[in-house]
Amino acid sequence: MNASLDDFKGHLYELAKDQNGCRFLQRKIEDTSQNNNQAILAIYEEIHGHFVELMTNSFGNYLCQKLLERCDNEQRDTIVEIVAPDIVNISLNMHGTRAVQKLIEFLSTPEQIQMITSALNPSVVPLIKDLNGNHVIQKCLHRLSAEHRQFIYDAVSSKCVEVATHKHGCCVLQRCIDYASDAQKAQLVEEITRHALPLVQDPYGNYVVQYVLELGDARFSDALIRRFVGHTCYLSAQKFSSNVIEKCIRVASPETRKLLIAEFIDPSAMEKLLRDSFANYVIQTSLDYAEPDQRAELVDCIRPLLASVRSTPYGKRIHGKIFREQHRSTQQQQLPQQIQLQNRQQQSSLNRRPTTG
Repeated sequence: MNASLDDFKGHLYELAKDQNGCRFLQRKIEDTSQNNNQAILAIYEEIHGHFVELMTNSFGNYLCQKLLERCDNEQRDTIVEIVAPDIVNISLNMHGTRAVQKLIEFLSTPEQIQMITSALNPSVVPLIKDLNGNHVIQKCLHRLSAEHRQFIYDAVSSKCVEVATHKHGCCVLQRCIDYASDAQKAQLVEEITRHALPLVQDPYGNYVVQYVLELGDARFSDALIRRFVGHTCYLSAQKFSSNVIEKCIRVASPETRKLLIAEFIDPSAMEKLLRDSFANYVIQTSLDYAEPDQRAELVDCIRPLLASVRSTPYGKRIHGKIFREQHRSTQQQQLPQQIQLQNRQQQSSLNRRPTTG
């Protein structure tokens, strides 16, 4: 297509909404074989007033993205002023979300950033929970400074449970942790810890709790795990929280781990736990990670119940775990005795008086 922009002067807005026309205009913006500032200016002049509509258009959004990359600060100032009042609705649109992400990527002055973040601020949580809008918030986390993205942390902290228990929200909350400054991370983890009990039982919220544990930072994990002390038996028998209790037992400090496992050393509670399809895995993990003295208490509590649960798949595993360990322990105890016996036998043979012929 060898046509020039002049051939379509006055009709670039209509052209922007056509697949071939949009591609033609993008090529004119990308053209580096000659000074294309005049082409950019011509396209900008005709379409910037229609930016809100074009950003949500299936073809026009690509032209908007290309123009945002190549326009100057003054032109971008005007575009930001035009789209800011509608930025939330544009972000919720399947085409608009891509154009808004590009806009955030190319914001170039503090004033532009302030205008966009102020427009997004009242709707952070609805955007996070939206299939398209959550990508705009993630782009802000990725591109903006800690100071300029603080509005996201304030919104998420105030609605922690609502965000963490949502299928998109739980993922965005994890990204918030990834991009956080130390102060922002502490702000989020404090709220997650405060609401740990409902979160750990939720199909999405439990992943947020696990994500904090996986940070491997004792400042955060120990306080979080201690929220479950006094509730360990109940949580071990729930589908989602049982996974988290297992992880807590693995990563807790020795003192905190001891508090968690102590709740299982109760015959009436133990029988229910051994028969439960989720809790039995927590008991198996406890046998693996308990300190020797507490493990012995755990085994003493389990042993009288083994006969009644041995026929279940879970009972067989726990029975095997206990008796394999006992067998190893017996072997280790017997080994020094065998060595001593061999030494005595060798010494005895050396001490024998030689026979005379």
